Amino acid sequence: MAKSSKPVVWGLFAAGGTVTAFVTPVLVLLTLLAALGHVVGLLAYDGLHAFASHWLGKSLLFAIVFLSLWHAAHRLRITLHDLGVRSDTPVAVVAYAAALAGSVAAAVYLLRI
Repeated sequence: MAKSSKPVVWGLFAAGGTVTAFVTPVLVLLTLLAALGHVVGLLAYDGLHAFASHWLGKSLLFAIVFLSLWHAAHRLRITLHDLGVRSDTPVAVVAYAAALAGSVAAAVYLLRI
């Protein structure tokens, strides 16, 4: 019996969906409040920079970005298949390559902080 990589793919998809559903709206709200000038002490630039500078903060931010991008790439692949795009291999390569590029860009940016 051949081993399948489907549990890994679906596990990352499910984790990404959970992170995207729970964490992303909070991040958007906090960013919006900070942009409008309603900054609480911990949301000030110094506080956020200190969080993003710490290794644990970098790890959490990278995990959020990575899982959200993986979820979006898989969701896009399945949606295009449902819309009738039957060339699954090129779609998968482009979608997952974009998620990988975004993850690498996030890692590079976080390591520069």
